[in-house]
Amino acid sequence: MKPFLNVPFLPEERYIDFLIECAEDLDSVHFSLMHSQALDSRVQMEPPAGQEQIISGLERLHGPRKYALLNSRFYTPELLTDARSIKPIIQTLEQLLDRGVVHGIVYCDHYLLQVLADEAPALAARLEAVPSVNSMLDSHGKIEAQLAYIRDTGFQVPGKIILDRSLNRDLDALAKLALQVHQHFPEVQLEVLANEGCLPYCPFKLAHDSYIALANIEGKDQTHSLNCDIGCMRLLDEHPHRLLQSPFIRPEDIDLYLYHVNTIKLCGRTLGPDFLMNVIRAYRARRYDGNLLDLMDAMSWLANRLYVDNRMLSFDFANILSQCDNRCESCGFCEELFDSISHPLPLALHDLRTTPLDGAGAHE
Repeated sequence: MKPFLNVPFLPEERYIDFLIECAEDLDSVHFSLMHSQALDSRVQMEPPAGQEQIISGLERLHGPRKYALLNSRFYTPELLTDARSIKPIIQTLEQLLDRGVVHGIVYCDHYLLQVLADEAPALAARLEAVPSVNSMLDSHGKIEAQLAYIRDTGFQVPGKIILDRSLNRDLDALAKLALQVHQHFPEVQLEVLANEGCLPYCPFKLAHDSYIALANIEGKDQTHSLNCDIGCMRLLDEHPHRLLQSPFIRPEDIDLYLYHVNTIKLCGRTLGPDFLMNVIRAYRARRYDGNLLDLMDAMSWLANRLYVDNRMLSFDFANILSQCDNRCESCGFCEELFDSISHPLPLALHDLRTTPLDGAGAHE
């Protein structure tokens, strides 16, 4: 079987050792540049790793393609208009290319893509420009336009497109779009994001991405308190059954999607190597006999409070949810199913502490 997973890369020795063991199933890895500035779609919680540590770790991992994350929703105008500000990013990417440890960048802000191309056209010509999942590409027209805009910059056309997570819950639409893309752009592979665990058609999504970008610019994160008080965490706390509506893909269901797409993306890089190794094992095995929430990135905060028995979800779960019309008030299916497969967990002392949720819902 061809490699089918795109997973986060962390510059930690034991995690790299684990990825080497899994290399036959790894199509690609994605990683933060860990520059002095936070340039991706996660709030930077810890001091960045050294550049040499990242590069030497990537050099150990042979086979998977490697993508640097420059996927923040937006950047400061100074970064985009002052050549001195963008120069360190260009130098870092050139260093990665010279060492053979990057194939492309994942981006969200097209202004950044254009300024990189303007300031370093030779660099752009050597890198794929992959639109972030937060570009929300869910139609052939959007994909066709995005590829044309990428060509205009001088970056390489991406080897893959990451589709919007909403298609995970509409298999007919996914199948139709996949057929169109494979016919019109046979050189471009398709990928879906499996374990984000965000709300369906999340009403907070665009604003949340922006607050994360703002937090990284200002160095002050308030996304956790916003989500607890007035956002997605409050909604799920009040209506936990709605987590079943989230467009996640269980390990047991990935072959249903691999019939239409080429690769499955896994996220959760800010949750550490233990979380990631558990998730990767489950998706490689196509089975998880535990708490479904142990696999979810944006819903990880619920895992110590709630047990959702993944084994009790039926084999046709993905097909059933794909027929959802989002008219919860007249259905009740998710609430009844949730009550039958879940139970609250005892509250441990460490659960009383507030743990920041770094970028839930903005995952990449």
